[in-house]
Amino acid sequence: MSLKKNNLTKTYYFIGIKGVGMTMLAQFLKSKGQRVSGSDILDTFLTDQVLASARIKVAAPFAVTNIPRAAEVIVCSSAFNKNNNLELAYIENNPDIFKKTKILSYAAALGEIFNQHQGIAVCGSHGKTTTSAWLGYVLSSAGKEPNVLVGSRVPQFKGSGLVGRSRLMVAETDEYQNKLRFFQPVGVLLNNIDYDHPDFFPDLKSYQRVFADFIKKIPRNGFLITNQRDLLSRALAKKCVGRVISYDLSVDNKKSEADYVAFENKLSDGYQSFKLNYRGKFCGEFKISLWGEHNIFNALAVIAAARVLKVAWPDISRALASFTGTERRAQILGRYRRALIIDDYAHHPTEVRATLEGLRRHYPNKRLITVFHPHTFTRTQALFNDFVGSFKNTNELIILDIYGSARERQGGVSSRQLVAAVKRFNKNNHIGQLVQHLPDIKAAATYLTKHLGPEDVLLLMGAGDVFRVAHILLKK
Repeated sequence: MSLKKNNLTKTYYFIGIKGVGMTMLAQFLKSKGQRVSGSDILDTFLTDQVLASARIKVAAPFAVTNIPRAAEVIVCSSAFNKNNNLELAYIENNPDIFKKTKILSYAAALGEIFNQHQGIAVCGSHGKTTTSAWLGYVLSSAGKEPNVLVGSRVPQFKGSGLVGRSRLMVAETDEYQNKLRFFQPVGVLLNNIDYDHPDFFPDLKSYQRVFADFIKKIPRNGFLITNQRDLLSRALAKKCVGRVISYDLSVDNKKSEADYVAFENKLSDGYQSFKLNYRGKFCGEFKISLWGEHNIFNALAVIAAARVLKVAWPDISRALASFTGTERRAQILGRYRRALIIDDYAHHPTEVRATLEGLRRHYPNKRLITVFHPHTFTRTQALFNDFVGSFKNTNELIILDIYGSARERQGGVSSRQLVAAVKRFNKNNHIGQLVQHLPDIKAAATYLTKHLGPEDVLLLMGAGDVFRVAHILLKK
């Protein structure tokens, strides 16, 4: 699936095109002059805006007649298979019709394109989207003309990626279902390793193995950038035969053995600022507009990668400060009765905790109301105890019914059980917090119309469609 200029334009068809990764890849291929179309369900997704802006035709719902007979490459979302998608069933049952068609999973298709470039992979359990977009923005601002693929819409990109003239490619890469096996990176940014996706990985050991195997692929002339604070990442870094660069944030003037060390983290005028040393040498003071300590770590990964790629310090400083983030990562959606509404993709206990800590620090005197939409039954059940203690920085907590995945068996745990457990945790730890279960988005919006005030901050949190609460409120 070569994209060299002397190759003829190909016709691509995406089954399940509205998924964030699928949309990212479809938009990139369209920008490269390829013919792209796809299909999905009728529901509205945040990616609809990206696809429409890219003028990519989307057929909905799924139907056999959607499949272009001229399709040379068919890319399939991992959310669907022959048992739950009639288009994929038709393709499998009619091999003669599609014998000249290349059929690829999303990860395999992305890997083929990535491997044609000087590929920089951003991976890890948390922060992939922000870090890959941020690095792409810094490189682009510095005139490096990178190709960038991000699993979310980036307002400053006017889409989910950038098309550049260089061989350099920055891509957000996903460990789920061991999609990392399709990639041959020159450089890797490993943010952290925190057990997730229990529907695919039975335990932490199997989850770690995917990252270990990925690190081993880095060539001797390649590099690994890793988080010194994260013990699992630090341990796996020993498997890298290339250059290893570490970063850390010093708290209370504690020493760190990392190469890049941020210190004196402060908050003022809506920015976080920090000073930076590289191997003991002072590099300057930097500021960022993104909230939370976790974004200091993301910024450090970006700085380290940018320096490897020979970006000058002044260019890094300017672009680091002017980056405004991606959609669904502490994204301000508007105001309802003067209450600020923020949307965030956090769906793992570590992400929930970090997001709430960042918001509490940013808005210390506001009443914070959080609507949490648990994502998948398997994750909620496997990480149940971790979820219970992750909400303490919000004044009020509303938990909706679990947003289940089409790939999993439903049940095994409920949001009512989670609410009951949070209440027990709060009582045992003397935390005064209103916690309640509401069944769905409509019920949450109805409740909030009666309870939101001008001094409140409303956080909509989860990997599903909890952002639709804001759509209802802002229409009012």
